[in-house]
Amino acid sequence: MKPDQQELSLLEGLAKNDREAVEVIYGRHFPMVQSLIINNNGSSEDARDIFQEAMIVLYERSRTPEFELQCQLKTYLYSVCRRLWLKRLAQAQRYIPQVNGLEETIPVEEDVELHEQKNLEFQMMEKALLGLGEPCKSLLEAFYIQRRNMSEIASSFGYTNPDNAKNQKYKCLLRLRKLFFSEYKINTV
Repeated sequence: MKPDQQELSLLEGLAKNDREAVEVIYGRHFPMVQSLIINNNGSSEDARDIFQEAMIVLYERSRTPEFELQCQLKTYLYSVCRRLWLKRLAQAQRYIPQVNGLEETIPVEEDVELHEQKNLEFQMMEKALLGLGEPCKSLLEAFYIQRRNMSEIASSFGYTNPDNAKNQKYKCLLRLRKLFFSEYKINTV
C-alpha cells in the first residue's frame, strides 16, 4: 500500500526539520514500535532509542532526491525498527529467531546499512579531531562550525594576516585527513 498525500506531506515536513511533522510521526507510530520492542525482549527505553534511530534513518533518506516512499510510513518505520532491533538483539546475544507481532515489512537493509556507515564515519572523524590537538582543532572548528572568516580567525589565533591563517588551516586539514584515513583503514579492514 502506497503512502497517502498526508504521509507524503509529513515526509516533506520531516525533510525540512518541521517540528510539527516530527511530533505527528512520533505520535502515530511510536506506540507500534514500543509494542514490538517490549513484546520482544526490550524495554520502553530500548523502544525510544530504536525509534529515534529509525527517525534519523527516515530523515536522512527523506533528504535525498532519489528517495521515494513505496509503502505506508508505518510500514517503513516498522521495517527499519524491526531490523535495528534484531541487530541489537543479535549483538547482545539475545536474538530470538521469530519476532512476535510481525506485520508487513519491506526491505530496508540498504537504508539501515547506509545509516550505520555514516555513524561509523562520524565516530572516526570525531576520533581524528580529538587526536588532532590544538590549535588545529579549534582553528577548524572556528572556520567550519562557527563559520568565522579568515580575518576573525587570524586576529583571535594570533596570526599576522588572513593568508597565514588560511595556510595554517590547510596544514591542519592535511593532518586531519591523514588521521581520519589511518582510522578509516583500521575500521574498514
